[in-house]
Amino acid sequence: MANEDMKIHSPLILKLAPFLSIAVFFGVWEFIVDTGIMPSTMMASPSEVIKLFFYKLSNANPDGSTLGIHAWVSAQEAVTAYFLAFIIGTPLGLFMGWYKVARGIARPIFELIRPIPPIAWIPLCIFWFGIGLTGKIFIIWIAGIVPFTINAWAGVKMTNPTLIQMARTYGASDWQIFKTICVPSALPMIFGALQISLAYCWTNLVGAEMLAANQGLGYLISMGRRLAMPSMVVLGMVTVGFGGAMIGVAVDMLEKRFMSKIRR
Repeated sequence: MANEDMKIHSPLILKLAPFLSIAVFFGVWEFIVDTGIMPSTMMASPSEVIKLFFYKLSNANPDGSTLGIHAWVSAQEAVTAYFLAFIIGTPLGLFMGWYKVARGIARPIFELIRPIPPIAWIPLCIFWFGIGLTGKIFIIWIAGIVPFTINAWAGVKMTNPTLIQMARTYGASDWQIFKTICVPSALPMIFGALQISLAYCWTNLVGAEMLAANQGLGYLISMGRRLAMPSMVVLGMVTVGFGGAMIGVAVDMLEKRFMSKIRR
């Protein structure tokens, strides 16, 4: 009977477990700050962050913009750079994977630039573009293009050689093989790059805004440090995490929808 009761209640426990773990996490966090184990000058409690959240929804002080404006600026930068990384990096990787001429021309430059951390471009971007939108998009694009290029390249290289040989036997040209065999074969790897590139873009967005910006979630975090407001730092971090998760879910839904159509 005990085993049967456990089987009956186990689905309920599994459903409640994530909510319980979150409640325990925030409860412990609040307790640590309220009791002084972690001083409030070093870490804000969840209740303080929630208060600041509602305050920043309609008030620009003390950093100059509301939370909505910061989030909108960051989303605009990240999505633009992410889209540019996709439409440039994916074709580049596909052509590098199939055509030796493209690989010979683009690979040395790509391998030279790839190891350079995107944040290292910030001083030059300030010289070129100032601290506006264009410079941050460039930095984020540099970060996001790498996974798209590498995954598309690897996807082409993983194409079944038997299919390629069979196509050549029937007289297919290089372009026909590339278009009808290599590109479809590379699609799973390309879709795998969607989430990886998103993480790269979103992470480097925060770094870029912390060093060179006057708006955005990274700037909000930086201003929290300058103003000695841990609650503002945590609010920026939580908003970054929530925003990245929401965009990731949207990308995952688009990926599943597109792949289901292809399989039909």
